[in-house]
Amino acid sequence: MSSLKGKKILLGVCGSIAAYKSAFLIRLLVKEGATVKVIMTNEAGKFISPLSLSTLSKNPVLSELTTADDSLWNNHVELGLWADLFSIAPATANTIAKFANGYCDNLLTAVYLSARCPVFISPAMDEDMWAHAATKRNIQLLKQNGNIVLNVSHGELASGLVGEGRMMEPDEIISQITNHFNTSQSLKGKKILITAGPTYEAIDPVRFIGNHSSGKMGYALAEACIKQGADVTLISGPVNIPVPYNLKKFVSIITAEQLFTATTKAFTNSDITLMAAAVADYKPQQTAVNKIKKKETEFNIALVKTKDILSELGKKKKKNQLLIGFALETENETVNAKEKLKAKNLDFIVLNSLRDEGAGFGTDTNKVTIIDNGGKKKELPMKMKSEIAHDIIHFIISKIHA
Repeated sequence: MSSLKGKKILLGVCGSIAAYKSAFLIRLLVKEGATVKVIMTNEAGKFISPLSLSTLSKNPVLSELTTADDSLWNNHVELGLWADLFSIAPATANTIAKFANGYCDNLLTAVYLSARCPVFISPAMDEDMWAHAATKRNIQLLKQNGNIVLNVSHGELASGLVGEGRMMEPDEIISQITNHFNTSQSLKGKKILITAGPTYEAIDPVRFIGNHSSGKMGYALAEACIKQGADVTLISGPVNIPVPYNLKKFVSIITAEQLFTATTKAFTNSDITLMAAAVADYKPQQTAVNKIKKKETEFNIALVKTKDILSELGKKKKKNQLLIGFALETENETVNAKEKLKAKNLDFIVLNSLRDEGAGFGTDTNKVTIIDNGGKKKELPMKMKSEIAHDIIHFIISKIHA
């Protein structure tokens, strides 16, 4: 049975010469047993007939928020919720820019902003447009926001030039979509606990001891696990990131003590735990009731250690549980990571270094090395954190099925 049988696919078509390929894509999707609905921009209708796509999809093609006589409203929220997957093919530079920056001036962009399913974007444009810094920035924003941007092909372009920018061929897009659905249940039934973000330890009602963690890596891991069918509990410190859709449970914490309490409670029923939070190692011995005024030339704060959460989990870990730690180092990276791996009784550890430009706190990219408790290493090159998260989760899956 095809993995696309019964799947609901929403197809967005933009104004590009590559729009003719959309007809072939619809035909292949329907042949695989998918139900297809099509949204076109007004410009797309200049390249391919809505009647052609309607006939192939066996559904009316939509292009406006309301019908011609304003008697009906095409509910963009309903369309976004209906789909199992939203594919935009072709996606022009103009629409990519709108998606990346949250513009909402037509039905397609409105549905994109309402969609809660995976979004596959197949760019199509001339080589110079594809290579432009603005397009590169927009593509990076799309990836950062969790979209799957498919590769462009090299070949003859509408301008007559030969280079990169051609839309991926329909059969290749079908293969990408099929692979997505084939691998989306690898962690089905698994209970996964993930911690993310920083902890803040109050000095007084205004100030705190903290760190620069953005939570992006932990949230990307949560997204990747959800896509694999897992029941995910995310415990997060203060971050400015939307809570992932389809999360089983979300717990918001501020301090290391709160993280300790929430994590040790959830760990008991967890199959896999990924400790990506950046926990403060020390906290003020006393917290001032009122704001401390700037009076003295010098001011000292007595600090005490916070609880070692990872060590506590390592002591409680059962044979059927996987415990993964994270190590951000600035020197002797591998040696320090291996010591932490052993001392905390981890199954493996994910190491990154602040000495690698583009990795670490606050960035959208990361470069990591995975080290297991047998000493084996897997190095991952600099990638978007969403891609790194995908690789880490597949490493976990390979361990489960080894």
